[in-house]
Amino acid sequence: MADTSPTVENKQQLVDYIASGEKPRDAWRIGTEHEKFCYHIEDLSPLEYEGEAGIKAVLEGFTQFGWAPVYEGGNIIALSKDGATITLEPGGQLELSGAPLKTIHQTCDEVHTHLYQAKQVGDALGVGYLGVGFHPLMKAEDAPHMPKGRYKIMREYMPKKGTLGLDMMHRTCTIQVNLDFSSEADMVKKFRTSLALQSVATALFATSPFSEGKPNGFKSYRSQIWTDTDPDRTGMLPFVFDDGFGYERYVDYMLDVPMYFAYRPDRNKDVPYMDATGLSFKDFLAGKLPILMGEKPTMKDWEDHMTTAFPEVRLKKFLEMRGADGGPWSRLCALPAFWVGLMYDQTALDAAWDIVKTWSVEDMIELRNKVPKEGLATTFSKGSMKELAIEVLDISEAGLKARGERGKIDTDERGYIQSLRASAESGRCPADEFLDAYNGRWQGDLSKLFGEMSY
Repeated sequence: MADTSPTVENKQQLVDYIASGEKPRDAWRIGTEHEKFCYHIEDLSPLEYEGEAGIKAVLEGFTQFGWAPVYEGGNIIALSKDGATITLEPGGQLELSGAPLKTIHQTCDEVHTHLYQAKQVGDALGVGYLGVGFHPLMKAEDAPHMPKGRYKIMREYMPKKGTLGLDMMHRTCTIQVNLDFSSEADMVKKFRTSLALQSVATALFATSPFSEGKPNGFKSYRSQIWTDTDPDRTGMLPFVFDDGFGYERYVDYMLDVPMYFAYRPDRNKDVPYMDATGLSFKDFLAGKLPILMGEKPTMKDWEDHMTTAFPEVRLKKFLEMRGADGGPWSRLCALPAFWVGLMYDQTALDAAWDIVKTWSVEDMIELRNKVPKEGLATTFSKGSMKELAIEVLDISEAGLKARGERGKIDTDERGYIQSLRASAESGRCPADEFLDAYNGRWQGDLSKLFGEMSY
């Protein structure tokens, strides 16, 4: 089907695109995403796309619950239902991108329903699902490849930009939450505060201390991988803290991010992604993109391009929190609750900003670079991560209390972050617990991790 979205004639349209995401407070919603590794229960091996118990069969299994299939080149590659989607990551990780919901209670209901359906599908196929930040057993050369055109382009390009990009694609999982803003000033404050504090989420959610069957020396190896993936499209974005930062400055950043592809299914439905790696969206805007000379981008091209940057916090029509490892069921609800408590109550947001507003960019980068290895035991120029995490959780809890969103049993949303408080007060992230088990009751057998941590 041909792209019918508007043609982009100038940069202002790109700025206006982001600004169109502004919403009044009563329209703010919560969009939670989480990824999980699929594996054969019999031998813990990853799922290929094809086969009686492959990823394709898993996706087809969800259709019994009313999910509508999405195809590319004749292959089912996603599902959609009621504003939510189930998609495939490059190594066969299964991702739920939830619908925009008002409360964490609704988010948790959505997660519960999804995991119930996933288990029904998985039990019929002998398939299990594991939520951790990095695959604990699979070697890079054993990673399956999903039949999505953009992933083929990325696989060929990633090794040119860093040594760990293919690991990012095939062997990592995350939990994310997407949050709204009311104005450019509100976006800026949320962006700066969440970017500075993203390392707190990394420490609290660290679940990736194993690679290829043994400890790797990190608490969040997933986070470490982003430091050597592609410097053109990752990192802490120091310019966010510059005077005058706003929508236009982020557009300038995105225009400097090299392209991956242009999606043109009307030209070749079997190979709809045209390789544009390393090319300039600025040239595209001027009608001078070598692979589409004389053609200007559509707004859909811009939307696609915005998904090809991977900073710690990403701006689209909303803000994406991207610092957390994949994790167990309780953490799928805790991550959105943590950030909603900080971002969706003005008093809490002001208090969180007060913590970080005097930090230098160097302070933030120091923290971000140390946390993958040290987790909640990290110390940096402004203090200890344990104390920082407790302080931030206090603010988040107060924000959730102020929201006053009651659930079915008349409790507010604070309960969803209690597992995080236990981690912060003990100074031990999930990775620390995993390592203790590995050296203790598991006796070095990581199949026990699958047994204890699968959904």
